[in-house]
Amino acid sequence: MKILLIEDDDDTSQYVAKGLRQSGHMVERVRAGNKGLAIAKDNAHDVIILDRMLPEMDGLSLAKQLRESGSQTPILFLTTMGGIGDRVAGLEAGGDDYLVKPFALAELIARVNSLTRRSQRTSADTRTTLRVNDLEIDLIARTVSRSGRRIDLQPQEFRLLEYLVRHEGRVVTRTMLIENVWELHFDPQTNIVESHMSRLRTKVDKDFPVQLIQTIRGTGYVLRGN
Repeated sequence: MKILLIEDDDDTSQYVAKGLRQSGHMVERVRAGNKGLAIAKDNAHDVIILDRMLPEMDGLSLAKQLRESGSQTPILFLTTMGGIGDRVAGLEAGGDDYLVKPFALAELIARVNSLTRRSQRTSADTRTTLRVNDLEIDLIARTVSRSGRRIDLQPQEFRLLEYLVRHEGRVVTRTMLIENVWELHFDPQTNIVESHMSRLRTKVDKDFPVQLIQTIRGTGYVLRGN
């Protein structure tokens, strides 16, 4: 797998790059945020490992701009900023996982492998369009519409809706969403799922006669076409 490592600390960068290369990955190293964003936009990478504190452009701004450009490359934040608010900010900016320094190299490699497996699963699905009732998701163009009306979603909202559609008629729990949409293997102890789901329901179901996304109190959520 090809990994872009955006880290300004040379010791950390060399340590991470060496470990990833020994695990069979190709690593491209960048120190500054602006250059990292340019390379991330112009080159295909399987995973981006991103520090929060960078010269020229901070990691949160980089992630936001990358997502706004349409990039779906998985992002793993690697940072000393480990508070709950910091984690939430990283995930809200478009991060897929969050690892706090100091860290175990084995855990970092495991998380990278988990992110690449998810990408491979997505690539392996040959369907390019998902449909439920009057809802249509174009997986190539990354667009969503209902009854022909376009619905603009943020990247994480798109992933959340895609997961619900792929599990149409089945109840998905909060834990399932955290693990499969956010690729986290811990509970961030925030309302990140609930807030994303609330925004998604407003966009997808508002002003439509059929409410596709339903809350199963005490259990989770389900998307039903009828």
